[in-house]
Amino acid sequence: MTVIVLVHGGFLDAAGWAPVTRLLLDAGHDVRVPAVPNRSLVGDALHVRGFVERLRAPVLLVGHAYGGAVVTVAGVADNVVGLVYVAAFALQEGESMGQLQGAFPDADLAANLVYEPFVLADGTYGTDVSVSIDAFPAVVAAGVDPAVVGVLAVAQRPLSALAFSEVASREAWSSRPAWGLVAAADRAVHPDVQRFGYARAGVVRTVEVAGAPHLVMHRDPHAVVDLITEALHHVAPERPSA
Repeated sequence: MTVIVLVHGGFLDAAGWAPVTRLLLDAGHDVRVPAVPNRSLVGDALHVRGFVERLRAPVLLVGHAYGGAVVTVAGVADNVVGLVYVAAFALQEGESMGQLQGAFPDADLAANLVYEPFVLADGTYGTDVSVSIDAFPAVVAAGVDPAVVGVLAVAQRPLSALAFSEVASREAWSSRPAWGLVAAADRAVHPDVQRFGYARAGVVRTVEVAGAPHLVMHRDPHAVVDLITEALHHVAPERPSA
């Protein structure tokens, strides 16, 4: 059976996929949601690729936001059969998230980021980036249950600033089919960044979810699941086990 691996982005942990994970499990799919360190694109891609390869099964790799950059690189693992981008950065080889975003107007996220130092293993400092707790609901999660958003806002998994500047060493979409979902009201990753990346990647199909915020998997989990299911049927036309 093909395994669906959901890769979270910056500012969230694996629990950020919870509504989609629940729906996929209820439908009988084999799902994994690894925790990503969010320390660097190079390191995070290696981490996810190793996780995928240890599954020893065909994998449909799904990335949200920064997770899209991660799966673009990690998706060259031999057992990855397809990619799904959800409000994500679909980078090309040699490109960083900062470069791709820089070609388009800034999303509201840019003015609402918080920077904090953290200590690296060698004693030097890196920089953690998170979203202002006060701005999180409007910028990242408009339309999502306020009780849920309040928890997500104070439980952020920061993203290292290094991840914005490191370039993709590979582009898995060049050799694997991909699908893309645009969160049309995204104020964190500009929708045009999503559209451009998906078009350049030659995705099989792009779905636009009207009014969807960055956390589209919380406001519109069924739309996300529908696209993942479509991709799964394309790469592995099999019935999930009940």
